[in-house]
Amino acid sequence: MAVAATGCGGSAGPTTAPGGAAGTKATAPAGGESELASDLVSPEGLKKLSGKIQIDGSSSLFPVTEVVGEDFQGATGKNVNVPIAHAGTGGGFKRFVRGEIDICNASRPITTKEREGCAEAGIEFIELPVCFDALTIAVHPSNPLKSITVEQLKAMWSPESEGKVLKWNEVSGEWPDLPLRLFGAGSDSGTFDYFTEAVVGKARSSRTDYTASEDDNALVQGIQGDKGALGYIPFAYYTENTTKVKALAVDWEKDEEGAIDPTLENVLAAKYNPLSRPLFLYVNRKSAERPEVRAFVEYYLVKATELVQEVKYMPLTSADYALVLERFRANKTGSAFDGKPEVGVALSEVLKREPK
Repeated sequence: MAVAATGCGGSAGPTTAPGGAAGTKATAPAGGESELASDLVSPEGLKKLSGKIQIDGSSSLFPVTEVVGEDFQGATGKNVNVPIAHAGTGGGFKRFVRGEIDICNASRPITTKEREGCAEAGIEFIELPVCFDALTIAVHPSNPLKSITVEQLKAMWSPESEGKVLKWNEVSGEWPDLPLRLFGAGSDSGTFDYFTEAVVGKARSSRTDYTASEDDNALVQGIQGDKGALGYIPFAYYTENTTKVKALAVDWEKDEEGAIDPTLENVLAAKYNPLSRPLFLYVNRKSAERPEVRAFVEYYLVKATELVQEVKYMPLTSADYALVLERFRANKTGSAFDGKPEVGVALSEVLKREPK
């Protein structure tokens, strides 16, 4: 996962391995939250704040930012208003470039084009990974399958399959003669960018004859209502709907793990590949000069281990949260990526990069 970088330059590219070596567990900050917290996020400091923080972007990160926002507003005695929209990562960045929001939630790193837009607008940003997600392959509960390979997913989703792969048995002869109905993220979503890079092999390369939406709840409803459905949704939307949709284990032929279920344990152990990915906050550098924005971001990173797990996402390790918080406090701007998604790179490696 990426951290803060320098300048409005930067690039896009999620990592999939959560935070260093396989098996690493995310734990509470060493010594407790107090070692990371500053006076700005002390109970007394929070009560002194007022104002409004505008946030938009990723629907995938929305559940995490929403619970942090609610907790933060309560800690300030509701003196700070934190409205949070979820137009999708692309939609959020459009508003971010126009200077309409203070923070953009993102399910992928910023693209080269978006960086260029920031530079033209004179907007510097701080790139902060905040948690992990496991993109979940979901099917109708009646579907007998238990697992699927990445190659089979590619056969369903690649542009070459459009108008040709229309039934399940056209992907595998062992599967039923049943219409294949696909559901996935819209093109303004960072989830769309990441999924196509991880599965098809090229970001934004996808067949178009599927039901697309930036509203993940709408995708869940679509999959629930069609016995031939298959779609990809953020992990948190699966865990809230386990009676409505069924998750398939994913077998990535490039490793030797076999079919791996999307679970917190498997993501933290760096086994659920290539569909594990980091989620980010992008903070407008100028907005970060305001005490309420600075306090909110610090509060987010200090409380993340607890609140991320509350909504069934995967936290970073305590060591990585400390590094991300250090970069935010140092106001390091830009991106650690080079304009395209990266699959299978550990967060610990990304955190060693000099942002640019």
